[in-house]
Amino acid sequence: MSTVTGIGTEPLEPAVPRAARAAGRILPVFRLQFVNRWGTFVIPWLIMAFIFVVNFAVWVIVIANLSSPEARADAQSGLQFSGASFYIFVYLAVFASQAIAFTFPFALGYSTTRRDYYLGTALAFLAMAALYAVALTVLSMLETATGGWGVGGQMFSAVYFGGPDAPWWVRLFIFFSSFVFFLFAGSTVAAVYMRWRNNGMLIFFAAAALLVLGLVALVTFTNSWPLVGEWFVANGAAGVAVWLFAPTVLSALAGYLVLSRATPKN
Repeated sequence: MSTVTGIGTEPLEPAVPRAARAAGRILPVFRLQFVNRWGTFVIPWLIMAFIFVVNFAVWVIVIANLSSPEARADAQSGLQFSGASFYIFVYLAVFASQAIAFTFPFALGYSTTRRDYYLGTALAFLAMAALYAVALTVLSMLETATGGWGVGGQMFSAVYFGGPDAPWWVRLFIFFSSFVFFLFAGSTVAAVYMRWRNNGMLIFFAAAALLVLGLVALVTFTNSWPLVGEWFVANGAAGVAVWLFAPTVLSALAGYLVLSRATPKN
């Protein structure tokens, strides 16, 4: 069997597949986003545990002071609108913005291209969204199996997440969609800061506030709030989660376009 050689007697090195070269550039950025494991995996869940303990204490106090079954059932029905677990979504939005602000200059200092940086960061965000979604899904199933932790509480199986009757895969999808949205929304804010700094942030939030105000005014003056409520009811939590991918994709594209023109500064 003959050996393929190059010029002279030196053997030709096997060509590295393009996918392998791309992975070799993207994976270091992926791992870079998980360097601070304490802030990524420990602190948010410690705070979530504290929020749960406080909510559980409130549930016990409320239920213990209601003597009739009808009053307890009425109180427990109101718990399905609990928004206590929304903290974790806001935390990941802040985490995403800080992650880009801290790691973008560092990565570019090691000759990482903006494209590879954003792809590696986006891959890390998707992995985080999946991991956090699995964790909340497990907690929501435990909450349902224990009858709301024995007191009818609904922190992880609230109506926003499909309610206690939703299958586990529906809850997983809703959690994943929500986490991805908040992560990429936070990354877009960070990209604006990296590109235009404080002035860009002021303009960005001013424009966002005016947009929200304009939408509220439009719905109010056209008496469309009943239609908005009907849309949410008709689509349900899972349907809203599907629609949430539209602003998520727009945020991801906007973040990439802005960050691709950003110049890191100390």
